[in-house]
Formats: sequence, C-alpha cells, structure tokens
Amino acid sequence: MEKSILTWLDQAEVNYQDKVAYRDEDQTITFAEAAGISRAVGSCLTEYVKPQEAVAVLTGRSVMTPPCFFGVVRAGCFYAPMDATMPDTRLNQILSVIEAKVMIVDRENLEKAQGLSFSGKMLILEDIIDTPVNEAALTKAVSNMTGKAPLYAIFTSGSTGVPKGVITSHESLMCYIDGLQEVIHMTGEDVLGNQSPLDYIAAIRDIYLPLLTGAETVILPKNEFAQPKLLFETMNRHGVTVICWSTAGIELPARLDGFSESKPEKLRCVVFSGSVISSVCLKEWQENLPDTVFINQYGPTEATGSCTYYTIHDKVTEDTVLPIGVPYKHYQILLLNEENQTPETGEIGEICVTGPALALGYYGAPEITAKSFIQNPLNPNYPETIYRTGDLGKFDEEGILWFLGRKDRQIKHMGHRIELDEIEMTAQKIPGITECSALYQKEKSLLYLFYSGEVKPKEIALYFRANMPAFMVPRKVINMEELPHLPNGKLDRKSLEKQFK
Repeated sequence: MEKSILTWLDQAEVNYQDKVAYRDEDQTITFAEAAGISRAVGSCLTEYVKPQEAVAVLTGRSVMTPPCFFGVVRAGCFYAPMDATMPDTRLNQILSVIEAKVMIVDRENLEKAQGLSFSGKMLILEDIIDTPVNEAALTKAVSNMTGKAPLYAIFTSGSTGVPKGVITSHESLMCYIDGLQEVIHMTGEDVLGNQSPLDYIAAIRDIYLPLLTGAETVILPKNEFAQPKLLFETMNRHGVTVICWSTAGIELPARLDGFSESKPEKLRCVVFSGSVISSVCLKEWQENLPDTVFINQYGPTEATGSCTYYTIHDKVTEDTVLPIGVPYKHYQILLLNEENQTPETGEIGEICVTGPALALGYYGAPEITAKSFIQNPLNPNYPETIYRTGDLGKFDEEGILWFLGRKDRQIKHMGHRIELDEIEMTAQKIPGITECSALYQKEKSLLYLFYSGEVKPKEIALYFRANMPAFMVPRKVINMEELPHLPNGKLDRKSLEKQFK
C-alpha cells in the first residue's frame, strides 16, 4: 500500500486532471487545481513548521478546504480541522490540546480566528495559495514520512471536560477508504453529496474517496437540509449518486415529509452511520427509492471511520432492528466479557476493534490512550493493540454483529459521540448551580440536565449555547429542590429517569 495520501493525490492529478474534484455553491476545483493549491500551501508552511507538527485549520465548508488539508500534509505535518460555528470556548480547548504553532484560516472566518486564544502564526488561506512552489522543500518535508505518520486529529467529547484529539495515520485512513470502496464500488462517474462539516469524521469519505476513484464531491448547502425539496433538487441538479451521511442527516428529510414533493432521483447508494436509525424513516427512504442500496455502518472515530457494515437486502418495517453487520476489510472485531474472555455465540460482550485501520490514539494524552487502546488480552504472544469501544454487542449464528447499547455514560446524539460527564462538568461552571446530572432519553433523542440551585433554566441554556457545540446543549433543563441520592451517597439516576416526559 502507498505510504501516504499524497500518492493518491498525485495519481489523481495525472489520471483525472481537469475533472472536477470538489464543488460547492460558488465554485469548483479540479483534481489538478487541488494538487497545485496543496503544493503552494505546503511550500508556504515549510517556512514555519517542522514535519509531524500540528497545523490548525479554521476554514468553512468550501472547495478550498480539502486542498488546504492536503497542503498541510505536503509540508510533512498533520492537520487539526476546526468548525468555525462552534463557540470560542470549545475552539480554545482544541487549541490548548493541539498546541499548534500555525493556524490556517480563510477570510470568511478571520474575525472568528482573531478572537481566539491563539498566539502562533496565522496564515490567511487566500493569501498563500499563490505561494511559489518550492519542490526541494516539499521533497525534504516528506522524505521520512511513513504510513504510520499522523494525517489528522479530529476532536471528540472527553469525560474530563476537555475534548480528545483522535490522531489518525495515513495508513489507517487509506485502509478504511479502501475497505469502504470495496463495498460501495465507486467510479469516476459517481458524485458524492457531502452533508457533514469538513472537520467531522463523516467528512473523510467525501474528502478522500475522490482521490482514490476520480469521483466528484458536491458540498451541499447546509441550510437546505431543513428544506428537503430544495436539497433533493440540488442533489438532482448535480447528479448525486452516493451519500455517506450521519443517521441524523438521513432521518431529517423523512421527518420533514420531504418525499411528498421531490426525491433524489439519481441516488444508487446510501450509507449511514453515527447512531441507530429510525426504521420508520428508513422505510420511507426505501419506499421512495426502491432501487437504491442502503448500508448501515458502525464504528467509532478511534477506528478511523466505520469498522463494520450491513447491506440491507430486505424492505424494513416500522419495528425492524438492523444489525451492524460484518467487518470491513482491514478490520477485525472481537467481543470481550467481564473476564476478558470471548463470550459464546449469542452472548453479550464489549465490542473491540483491531487491525491497521485503528487510530494512533489520543493526541497528547498517553494515560487516556492507555485505558482504551490496550494489548489484546486474548493474545499473550506478541504486541497487538485493540480499541475497547465501550459498546455492547453480540454475534449471531451467522457471524453477524448486533449493537446492544453503551457500557458506560458515553452516548450517541445527532451523530456525535458525547460524554454525559462533560455536560455535567460544563454545567458545574455556571454560578448558582449546586448539583447536576445529565441524562439522555434515547427514544426521543433528548438531552436532559437536572440540577439544584437558584439559577434559571434559561440562563443555563444560554450559557451552553455560548460555550458548547449545538449538539451538546441540553434540550430539557429541569430545576429540582434537591437531586435524589442512593444510600451510598451517589446520585440516583434511575429516579431521575422517571422524570422523562
């Protein structure tokens, strides 16, 4: 296998040249242009960074963002993408973890970047894309790069109150994309429809599948996802044939009765992941797109993308429960019971992942890494790292894996993994809160915050909106005179769950 994604980029530049690689509402970029921009950005960066250092990237959902990422890699570094729509508090937390010396920002988000706690070198993307290419510097920057070199760090919720930066290598990314491609069979005739922010794990498919296949990615307008008719019209206009979206993104058009006025007529393959899909919503998709293939994915950010898949062959009913399937190529799935042994077929165990597609760990957090990325207890003979997902599952008689929920307090909400402990730690920073507990009502996808204290619920909601991503803002904030406790002094969360409405 190639040692870096730059090989894919260089091959795409030769094979596809003037074919459009990325398209947004305002412009397009060809494969040749993307490669050229990456060389200019990389040449500029070599003046400020050393190989394998982090570069923060604060750019929007535009065609300029992928070649900017590639430019960071040209300089032998890895990128830490940040979503400008997040509160400054969250972005500053990311910057404090990654400790980047350089940040690349586009003009649209320059004011946002200047308001952050960043003291390093700030480069404006539009100003550096015409940097004269320094081939000698670029060659030197990647001369010692291997497949294990870091490619990017994507941040997820952390139980300590600080987000965790999952650091992923070139090899891991290429293994996942290769496995996905073997299942969805994309070609240069396909058009991907991008849904997620480009700093989110789901976007890696939209960024890197074009390099491997020659397909085009269309960055769909964010505002249209709440207007399914417009969304479907845009998809049809650009000929979108494949989408790899979060489950929440798939469900929304169905919940908004989007198929009553239009439908994405050219879709041949729909891939979804992030949480358990509503069978009611999936049923509507299937009924309106009877010839489309639907694939259910499962996997944590620590497994790079998704580690298992299930191709749905039958029409679902409103009470269908889908399995999460079988491993992609380059992955192995094993279950461990409480004794770190393999449970019998049909018995429950913690889902663990191993193989070359695993992430490297958490950036700058060796102790947290060591808790989740461990030596395979079933293998005493040589080093073999597995990742403990904290999810429970079972294998059926046919070797199909079924998801059975969380082992701990980490949840999946709106396609994002969230630590409920982080919700509580954020709430505890609010003056006037005495005690609090965050809970999740899975059936209605509602985040609850129960608390005691004199502060008003509205003030709490405003604080969360100012300091946390939208998907981490509790929808139900309930004030209680005193929170219930068990005899041992711990919070009685079972009693609190009875307050769900």
